[in-house]
Amino acid sequence: MSDSSSPQPQPGKPVGPGRFARSESGALVLCGARLADGRTVDVRLGGGRIEAVGTAGSLAPQGARVDLAGYLLLPAPAEPHAHCDTALTADSDGPASRSPEDVQRRTTEAALLQLGHGATASRSHVRIGDVQGLRSLEAVLQARRSLRGLADLAAVAVPRVLTGVAGADGLAMLRDAVKMGASVIGGCPDLDPDPAGYVETVLELAGEHGCPVDLHTDGDDPARLARFAAMSGGLRPGVALGPCAGMARMPRSVAARVAEQLAAAGVAVVCLPQGDCTGLERYGSRVSRPAPVRLLRAAGVQVAAGSGALRDVANPVGRGDPLEAAYLLASLGEATPEAAYESVSSAARATLGLPEVRVEAGFPAELLAVRGERIAGVLSLAYSRIVIHRGRVVARTSAVREYCDSAADVALELPRQSQR
Repeated sequence: MSDSSSPQPQPGKPVGPGRFARSESGALVLCGARLADGRTVDVRLGGGRIEAVGTAGSLAPQGARVDLAGYLLLPAPAEPHAHCDTALTADSDGPASRSPEDVQRRTTEAALLQLGHGATASRSHVRIGDVQGLRSLEAVLQARRSLRGLADLAAVAVPRVLTGVAGADGLAMLRDAVKMGASVIGGCPDLDPDPAGYVETVLELAGEHGCPVDLHTDGDDPARLARFAAMSGGLRPGVALGPCAGMARMPRSVAARVAEQLAAAGVAVVCLPQGDCTGLERYGSRVSRPAPVRLLRAAGVQVAAGSGALRDVANPVGRGDPLEAAYLLASLGEATPEAAYESVSSAARATLGLPEVRVEAGFPAELLAVRGERIAGVLSLAYSRIVIHRGRVVARTSAVREYCDSAADVALELPRQSQR
């Protein structure tokens, strides 16, 4: 029997992790989940929040129950830097279609791919201006509306030029974008003839509307980063820069000084371990290392990790998987596995202005269950996943690996089948 035709679970009866649990009461109990601290617990969800956490078997059998034995339960990751409007275009013959229908379809598909990996919230940068005007933004906003209840999607308006005579149209369009529903003001000052003027314009407009700011920059100029930090200090609800891979090419003492300036200004950094993204327009010049995460964190900078390009002209093999971003940070030695996961979960959510999530009573029920026992293990083999958004299961991935008969598995008593 397929999942879509599975019978409704009875109250108190555990449902396997491969099924979507539903309950008329809206309550959901996650049974036998392992937490990062090693405890095995039951977690009751209701009203979009975590209602209770108790030892395994201790919670009253009310609502639907999902068996999470063998799974590690974590705060859900978020995607702080996506380009959903250009995603999935790497295989296009010629220029990718920019019709509103195609942009909406790509955005929706990209957001669902990210959701399947565990990201219940994402921030997508959308280019405005040129011949496209505001049509791509409107398509992304339409996709955001269609995804409501499955995932949260925020749109960042990204104008090309904002200074001089050529920037007048960009500024007018940016104002219109905010009125349409773009919740974040972005851009790439590196592409403007006057980068400092570009940032000043963005910060002024963000202050007028109470919007956060999220800017693309390679970050290879310490004087420019210092000036950005000085200009950004105190702006609420916050300023983020990324991917700042150029900081990894600076002398360490210079990068450390810049990191201290960013920390003092409260500027967050969103690094992209997979490499550059569409916003910087340096196709084919893959970055060998991301921003110096250890150095930035040591200085007190909030560092989030994003996926960036998702199978577009900037990166034909992007996955849009937060756990891969964390894996890359850990494998490059920029963070411990635990700190790497924090960069795609709590730090990413904080950068997006979202409430903190802990597996404790009272916190939002934004959770990811991954088959495994420890964070380091799930970053390596995180195939089977169950994603919970606003207290309900919204996505699942189940993986089973099988091996043929061999002398090795008999001699070593290895399992012929394993779940990952």
